Amino acid sequence: MAQTATADTISQSNRHSTTFVTSLSPTQKKLVSGGILASIVLLLLIVQSANWVQGALFIIGLLLGATLLYARFGFTSAFRRLVSVGNVQGLQAHMIMLAVASTLFAIILSTGFSFTGAEPKASVSPVGVSVLFGAFVFGIGMQLGNGCASGTLYNVGGGATSMVLTLAAFIAGSTIGAYHFTFWTEEMPALPPISFAESTGLGYFGAWAMQLLVFAAIYWITIQIAKKKNPPAMKPLPTTTGWKKVLRGSWPLITAAIILALLNALTLTVKGSPWGITSAFALWGGKAMMAMGIDVTQWGYFTGKNGEALSNSVLADGTSVMNFGIVLGAFISASFQGTFKPKKMKMGVAGAAIIGGLMMGYGARLAFGCNIGAYFGGISSFSLHGWAWMVMAMLGTFLALFIRPMFGLKNPSSKDSFC
Repeated sequence: MAQTATADTISQSNRHSTTFVTSLSPTQKKLVSGGILASIVLLLLIVQSANWVQGALFIIGLLLGATLLYARFGFTSAFRRLVSVGNVQGLQAHMIMLAVASTLFAIILSTGFSFTGAEPKASVSPVGVSVLFGAFVFGIGMQLGNGCASGTLYNVGGGATSMVLTLAAFIAGSTIGAYHFTFWTEEMPALPPISFAESTGLGYFGAWAMQLLVFAAIYWITIQIAKKKNPPAMKPLPTTTGWKKVLRGSWPLITAAIILALLNALTLTVKGSPWGITSAFALWGGKAMMAMGIDVTQWGYFTGKNGEALSNSVLADGTSVMNFGIVLGAFISASFQGTFKPKKMKMGVAGAAIIGGLMMGYGARLAFGCNIGAYFGGISSFSLHGWAWMVMAMLGTFLALFIRPMFGLKNPSSKDSFC
């Protein structure tokens, strides 16, 4: 995966930075330079056309993309490995990430701390048929598309050709979901939004303590599962020594989990809401429909803030600029590693990518978010809908294991050396 520099055997730490530059191949240098230049230009455009807050969100997106790429941090693969062979490493990393994020969110939401003056608001949504069905559909879709919302973006930046199809279908599915949004949210039964902090009387400290106990219990259960099933371990990612590991090698899963939690909390203090991804896909699809002469402003989804975004530049949309940052951050990181090598895809994989993308896009709109906005952001915000999303997406993953082989996709096996 990552190239090994010829200077890796040199032990003098004072020469690491020099040998690092010379170890990059000409192609890598061009890709890295191009990615950095594109990021600088886009940052300047964002600040000029919007404001410095949007620029800060773009930079956070760059950091998110790099973190996801360097650790190959997965939500899709974590669910698949758990359900198929009982490998718990990915879910354990999720629990650590959620524990750190919940701690930071509790402090931010209870104090109203903000870097920009925007009041931080938790991601709390109703729990009803739309969330249950949407998360279930998303769970199937992410296993067919071989990537969730964050996985789709960072893999596109990392050079995964099939994920381009997944992303296009994701946008289409999210647009269709926006068209049907009113039916699912107003015609289907649902409970009101439930926050463990504000709806139960526990307060943020009580809700934080409760969730930490739940995270600890889930972590303990995963240890018991691993002891019972003795599943194959995750394939170790290649790495390098010294400071080269930061840009040329791979990052430990737990390290990435903590960084993602910190960046999500930073997003909350800058943007005023947790990290999200898929609302931008609906916006992009809505703008495309408007360009084709279809008036989407009459759709229930595109009212209020969502409707205002249609008339503004995408560079004024915080979620959009963060998405651009994730793709570019992953591209620059993959270029440093030498892993940006797009390949041809098989027809079965292409079909699964399209179907999976459509299902994820549609499911995300119904469920008020994806693995990031609903699962990560929802649970960190102490919302019941985040936990409901987790359970239903896991059930969708279970069903998807029977569907994947129809498209030539391999599931992890207990006979594998690594999964």
